[in-house]
Amino acid sequence: MEEFFRPLIVVLVTMAITVSAGLLVDRVLRYAARRDPGTHLPTLLRRAQLPLQVLLGTAALHLTYPLAHLDLRQDVVIRNILATAAILAAAWLVVRVADAVAENLLRRYAERTSETSRVRQLRTQLGLVRRVITSVLVVTTAAVAILLLFPGLRTLGTSLLASAGVIGIIAGVAAQSTLSNLMAGLQIAFGDSVKIGDTVVVEGEWGTVEEITLAFLTVRIWDDRRLTMPVSYFNSKPYENWSRGGPQVTGTVLLHLDYSTPIPILRDHLHDYLRGRPEWDRRSWSLLVTDSTPVDIVVRAAMSTANADDAWTLRCAVREELLTWLGRHHPNALPKIPTALVGGRDATMPLDRAEATVR
Repeated sequence: MEEFFRPLIVVLVTMAITVSAGLLVDRVLRYAARRDPGTHLPTLLRRAQLPLQVLLGTAALHLTYPLAHLDLRQDVVIRNILATAAILAAAWLVVRVADAVAENLLRRYAERTSETSRVRQLRTQLGLVRRVITSVLVVTTAAVAILLLFPGLRTLGTSLLASAGVIGIIAGVAAQSTLSNLMAGLQIAFGDSVKIGDTVVVEGEWGTVEEITLAFLTVRIWDDRRLTMPVSYFNSKPYENWSRGGPQVTGTVLLHLDYSTPIPILRDHLHDYLRGRPEWDRRSWSLLVTDSTPVDIVVRAAMSTANADDAWTLRCAVREELLTWLGRHHPNALPKIPTALVGGRDATMPLDRAEATVR
């Protein structure tokens, strides 16, 4: 009976101590959150409770396993499995803690500053640094540690570490595009050329940068489509960043009108209309004739807005309002399409004589 109850008691006591330690840590974090409501770190660290419980449980079972006196031929394998699980749980815990610290840092910075561009830049940098830590440091360390745990794989792990230079050269040649995207992602994160939340125009599409990773960048287009492209694109090709230097944007509307258009009256109506629009930030506005052709003139209406979204909304509203107002009050100002009767009449011939000639 001792051979059965001894391992059972060891496992149950170990798990009970592990669960109690996890609950104690959670209780301490709750107390810290209630004592200082201004900080978010204790609440965010509670997300790491599950990997902490797994780490404590596997590490405790690995340490208390000899007390069970199982004397199995697979004892070494079982202890190696427990140690491997503990290493993976530790890597998982490091990722969760890093996420909590990064999010807390971002929240505190957002509360102290009113510059949204700085907050978006910090969010982009923290996101890419997190991915670098996860993919390069934590995963690599955990994989090497797992290889070295098993006696049969120690030689393989040592050989991999010894030949890291050769493997790095081969991998660099075979994955040039991947490495270029990796370097481009780091350059974007710390070069401040584009950030999460920026409004950009890429490949003729207008949208907002939604996600930046080490390999690709996702732009959410105005119609909720997602445009995904490698991050190296933004270091090799030109694109428009409407949020660069500040979120303020000046929207423009071009209208092709007739020469008889009353420009001063149209300018006054535009000003009156902008006063009632919440999208206009009242920094600047104008209405000018920017070009002329033999058949019409080009009128440009410009108005400043606080951000790119307001600029798009106001441009559409101003275009619709000006065309509607001209059609109602000055229909002759709308562009006319020159036409000619079939039959080759003289351009100087009156219309009634030309119609009679055609008949």
